[in-house]
Amino acid sequence: MIDVPTHHIIYGTLNDFITGEEIPDTDDERFRQDLSKMLVNDLGYSKKELEPRRFIETLFSTQFVRSNIELAVTLGSKTFMIIRYGPGSLVSRERGAIAAARVLEKEYQIPLAVVTNGRDAELLDSGNKKVLATGMEAIPSRQDAEKMLPELAFRDAPQGKKREGELRILNAFDVQICCR
Repeated sequence: MIDVPTHHIIYGTLNDFITGEEIPDTDDERFRQDLSKMLVNDLGYSKKELEPRRFIETLFSTQFVRSNIELAVTLGSKTFMIIRYGPGSLVSRERGAIAAARVLEKEYQIPLAVVTNGRDAELLDSGNKKVLATGMEAIPSRQDAEKMLPELAFRDAPQGKKREGELRILNAFDVQICCR
């Protein structure tokens, strides 16, 4: 069972669309489930190509943060895109999503990151930090992703101070003080 911060209203439980696991039913989780359903039912991904609830844990200046990645999307043998959800403004979530895409995998940087609030989305290039497309239609279908894949740059994962810098960015952008 996933631990949910106390500022969420918990309606009970629901079964995760991808894994079938029983998880807390919150407003945020309902958006995440809708996103998973959209990727499978509308955009053509298989459930096996989607990995929900990945995370990165950081500790800097006594501030422990668990940064959630709602979905990691894999084609072939590589994760090529992550999707991060959060209510509110997308622009304030861009840099954290890019940092997560750069450090989630140990061997390479994930080339694409999506930030979404459930109603709108931005597709980001994790290498140059540019917004490639906007709107929920910016999330590439499986067919479009297959076409994009040969052109995507799977750069080496940052090491040493560069990795630490990305982790610090992630820690700073994802710290939540609301529950204290």
